[in-house]
Amino acid sequence: MSRPTTLELFGSELRRARTAAGFSLEGLSPLVQYSPSTIAKVETAARRPRLDFVRRCEKVLHTDGLLLRIHATIGPDAGLPWYREWFAIESTALALRWFELSIVPGLLQTEEYARTLLRAGGLLDKTQIEEQVTTRLDRQAVLTRDQPPHFAVVIDERVIRQPVGGPRVMAEQLRHLLAVCDAQPRVRIQVVPIATGAYAGLNGPFVIAIPAEGDEVAFRDNQGKGELVEEPGEVAAMRQLWESVKGEALSYQQSIELIGEVAESWS
Repeated sequence: MSRPTTLELFGSELRRARTAAGFSLEGLSPLVQYSPSTIAKVETAARRPRLDFVRRCEKVLHTDGLLLRIHATIGPDAGLPWYREWFAIESTALALRWFELSIVPGLLQTEEYARTLLRAGGLLDKTQIEEQVTTRLDRQAVLTRDQPPHFAVVIDERVIRQPVGGPRVMAEQLRHLLAVCDAQPRVRIQVVPIATGAYAGLNGPFVIAIPAEGDEVAFRDNQGKGELVEEPGEVAAMRQLWESVKGEALSYQQSIELIGEVAESWS
């Protein structure tokens, strides 16, 4: 008999805790604010649980941290092995400098925006999509941890005007950007206007991290595969690229105003 996966162990322990507490799926649902079908999928290991979901279940079911401890061992989505090392760096970084040319950075995406991106092209099945949505949203916990990183973001104006998921999804996404900036002073977003024309950022997105220990490292997000950059000369070149891109952007206040105006246009 094969040993259960960590995901299966989490599901079985959630089911045990739920039944021991006397809750049906329908009874637990309003208390944790997740649908009965979502809870059922987590219990059967058909869906990887979000960290927010785990915290809510812990609070209601009083499992003394068991669900959180199991969840912590699940780790990043197994479908993204090339990303694991960067995930560890990102989650503990003192500062992140992130440039995106065409999409909202993953740490700032709403659930529906992320799901729309992952659904595009029909390259993933439903289970893979939901697993990756969960992983992406769980990563966002880095911005709400104790002493979160200084998170400097530069995005091309195309990001806020590209109709990902339609007007409702875009309006929600842009308002989310504004809400995060308002609530978290360490998050700063700037926008490079389309009118800028040719500039260095058109070559593609990247992230530079200042880790808690060691030298700066960078991450280039290529189509379908990421690339960790550690060689000092390459990292220095990307740092210069960051300064060049940032120099083309509107001020923080101008950027916030533009995002707000475009959010209203999507409404």
